[in-house]
Amino acid sequence: QLQLVESGGGLVQPGGSLRLSCAASGFSLDYYAIGWFRQAPGKEREEISCISSNDGATYYADSVKGRFTISIDNAKNTVYLQMRRLKPEDTALYYCAAEPGLWVRCIPTNFGSGGQGTQVTVSS
Repeated sequence: QLQLVESGGGLVQPGGSLRLSCAASGFSLDYYAIGWFRQAPGKEREEISCISSNDGATYYADSVKGRFTISIDNAKNTVYLQMRRLKPEDTALYYCAAEPGLWVRCIPTNFGSGGQGTQVTVSS
């Protein structure tokens, strides 16, 4: 069974950090584009960051550029999202999704629904 499982979310104060994990099972992430997306209540799903497992190319949304870092550990078949200097507006349910190919434009409609997500809440 092909599956993506997100973890690492939680409650953090503004300015804090979290590292999210996206573990793939049932398939290899080789030659996939993997993306992190988020959805806040009442808002549409938005792209955060994507990475190519082939060459490590990355994309970041302007809203997180310089604060978030995406990375991949091919040996562990896992993609990470290191989040720093978190803001209340980062509060959302974070999902990862994967699409086969060397690169896919990093927008939600180009990716499947992904896993169940992990909740990130930034609040004092």
